[in-house]
Amino acid sequence: MGTVFSFDVRDPVTPAVRRALAESVAWLHHVDEVFSTYRPDSVISRLGRGEMPRRRCGPEVAEVLRLCEEAERASGGWFSPTAGGRLDPSGLVKGWAVDRASDLLYEAGAHRTCVNGGGDVRLRGEPAPGVPWRIGIADPSRPGWLMAVVTGRDCAVATSGTAERGHHVLDPHTGEAATDLLSLTLTGPGLTLTDACATAAFAMGDAARAWTTSLPGHEALAMTGTGHVWRTPGFPGGQVTGPGRESGRTPGPASPPRSYT
Repeated sequence: MGTVFSFDVRDPVTPAVRRALAESVAWLHHVDEVFSTYRPDSVISRLGRGEMPRRRCGPEVAEVLRLCEEAERASGGWFSPTAGGRLDPSGLVKGWAVDRASDLLYEAGAHRTCVNGGGDVRLRGEPAPGVPWRIGIADPSRPGWLMAVVTGRDCAVATSGTAERGHHVLDPHTGEAATDLLSLTLTGPGLTLTDACATAAFAMGDAARAWTTSLPGHEALAMTGTGHVWRTPGFPGGQVTGPGRESGRTPGPASPPRSYT
């Protein structure tokens, strides 16, 4: 999938958990083989080129395409697996794959975990009793700084933005790069939908604020192209933004949280 995955497991690593970790890694490699748009021989690449009919692609592809259709309807067309004129469900697949890896660990007895897929994370339980997970959100305008720290338990955090890859999210209505926002972070109960909705909201630009406010179970934080930061009323965690932005506080060098998006 062109990115890095990591596992932070705070439970004792029993033989069952160790097997689940191995199974999770194998699962992620399998997802990459099936869905990677970087691999010309992947199932999704062959399907996109018309070399394989949809009915022969297997149940996993059918499930992902169904979820993509649901996300497209829920977002009013702002999420699209064909935004660039070719089939690319990456905006949903990564969250879907991480959710499954998190489930495998949970079923094996690891109930305090953070699975991080390229900065999109699925959190279970707490890293220590009474202590929530802390997820740093990179400031896209200042490398090495954080624009916020999200705190939470049993939730998902997904960010679409320009910090790592520049303006790479496409407006599905024009096929051009969406440029109104520099970053948008969405929190929610599970990563599959949260990841897809973060992509859709970033593509929306200015309209994302009203849409994410009305999105059940989700909260958002965004930075506009002019550096203004806004968030929905229930966004979890404190911001550490600099002068001229919402908080008006100047951060010192950020002490690293456990995970970054």
